[in-house]
Amino acid sequence: MQNGQSGQAPLNPGLVFDMVQAVQKTAALKAAIDLDIFRAVGHGPGDVASIAKHAQASERGTRILCDFLVINGVLAKEGNCYKHTPSSAAFLDPASPACMASVAHFMARPELITGLTGLADVVRAGRTHLPGEGTVEPDNPLWVEFAEKMAPMMGPMAGPLGAVVLEGHAGPMHVLDIAAGHGLFGIEIAKQNKEARVTGLDWAPVLRVALKNAEKAGVQDRYNMLPGSAFEVDFGGPYDAVLLTNFLHHFDKPTCVGLLKKVRSSLKPGGRAATLEFVPNEDRVSPPMPAAFAMTMLTTTASGDAYTFSELNSMYDEAGFTGVKGHPIPMSPHTIVMGNA
Repeated sequence: MQNGQSGQAPLNPGLVFDMVQAVQKTAALKAAIDLDIFRAVGHGPGDVASIAKHAQASERGTRILCDFLVINGVLAKEGNCYKHTPSSAAFLDPASPACMASVAHFMARPELITGLTGLADVVRAGRTHLPGEGTVEPDNPLWVEFAEKMAPMMGPMAGPLGAVVLEGHAGPMHVLDIAAGHGLFGIEIAKQNKEARVTGLDWAPVLRVALKNAEKAGVQDRYNMLPGSAFEVDFGGPYDAVLLTNFLHHFDKPTCVGLLKKVRSSLKPGGRAATLEFVPNEDRVSPPMPAAFAMTMLTTTASGDAYTFSELNSMYDEAGFTGVKGHPIPMSPHTIVMGNA
């Protein structure tokens, strides 16, 4: 049977070149954000000279960078002028309320990129070569920047998570938000239920970011802070609900089970524990984004992973939870997994 005939994909050497040169795409996007290119394009007129002047950069460098962004579908070009695509106007121009430039900038941080250096050695070791426990080292300043810059990506997940957690529950309630970060998930609970009180748990400098967001949302009088490590501090309680958003994937299964047991002991009978995770299918290669997240965990943590629903279900079950269900968030790589105490 010849390549390209039924049952076999055609030969495509371009796949190799795309992967080898993919690093250029990350570097180009970060450079464009650093140089404020997308704001300049939005203001117009979009010619090389005006963009270069705004960016305080050379015209040659600006032209080549902007052309590269056009080649990769990030910008459009009409004649000698650069324009926004609908996506870049929405997600990369700082003038847009949906701008995700801070997210892209955070994800291109040296700490995260460094984890990919010497990947063969990382694969041999089965863990990051970053110092200690990698990105989950105690009081890692990385998480302050995460709290400050990742809100545009995480914010749209807060509404659906709040609706799932609060379904069938009204009136006074106390919620613990573990690894609160920016605090948006707990804050959303307080916004949807005017009688809910939220306790955010994270490192103290991170919680200061969450408190500012609570103040912006007008719920600071119902937002408490519990600084420290989720593995060490006394949770208090009992709580009606506990949130574990984008946290379990940093650790191995025994560590996750131990934490879930601690969570369960802090809940009222019938209380809910909700995680927000990148959950790949059981084949571990689809959908692409949640499945590929396992590589991020390999290169930045000692033992983290992208867990399938069956793996998360097993962790919940071992910790004593019942009625575990997955709630995929539409148009998102995230799934809410919730179980009852």
